[in-house]
Amino acid sequence: MQELADGTITVEIQDRIQILRLNRPDKKNALLVAMYQALVDAMKAAEADDAVRAVIITGSEECFTSGNDVMDFMTAPPSDDSSPVAQFLAILPAFTKPLIAAVEGNAIGIGTTLLLHCDLVYAGNASKFRMPFVNLGLCPEAASSYLLPAIMGTTRASELLLLGEVFTADKAKEYGIINEITDAGAALDAALKAATTLAKQPPAALRLSKSLIRRGSAQAIAEAMKVEGQEFMARLVSPEAAEAFSAFAERREPNFDAFS
Repeated sequence: MQELADGTITVEIQDRIQILRLNRPDKKNALLVAMYQALVDAMKAAEADDAVRAVIITGSEECFTSGNDVMDFMTAPPSDDSSPVAQFLAILPAFTKPLIAAVEGNAIGIGTTLLLHCDLVYAGNASKFRMPFVNLGLCPEAASSYLLPAIMGTTRASELLLLGEVFTADKAKEYGIINEITDAGAALDAALKAATTLAKQPPAALRLSKSLIRRGSAQAIAEAMKVEGQEFMARLVSPEAAEAFSAFAERREPNFDAFS
């Protein structure tokens, strides 16, 4: 097993499957900028390694990820396409090999939106999902403003993105975000079973089929990523975001009454 970013990301390869684990359980696997870079590096390595046939992203048994580490994120917010966060968002739709997620516990923010780029997603029955971008004075990212309406329709996408409330694995499956709900603690086993099947498939045919499946949405995803990225970076320095993040740090309710 390889450890990256001071052990906050671990990389394991077994039976032609690369397993990327978010390994910061004491902080609910909140993502640091260094963790984004480690994920990018590991995924690039998987793309270049003919021995790797599929990749699984997972977290701990208690939590997939609580999203960005707020203090770390605000210390080094993404400012252009070279930032580790932007690189990670870019590699998700560009990844040519099967990408599978195994979710247990909370999947917040990017923890939910990255799932939209996975080919298969398995989640334990106690998993909880949330995309609180508007709540934080921000806007959707990872092309979620395009992908969510495409997957589930505008009404349901608006429910999840505008209200930013927690939703269950049952709703995530009903709305088309995940493939299968497992018993608690069994999501990784289900992901490994699927990855093992995929690893036995003809690799070129598999990559081509994935490309064809996603061909119709590739341009729209790229455009959504570009527009969202520009707006997200602008929102990070907005007064609304400043109030939201101050309230988070001070453990109080934000007050947006002064904004219009």
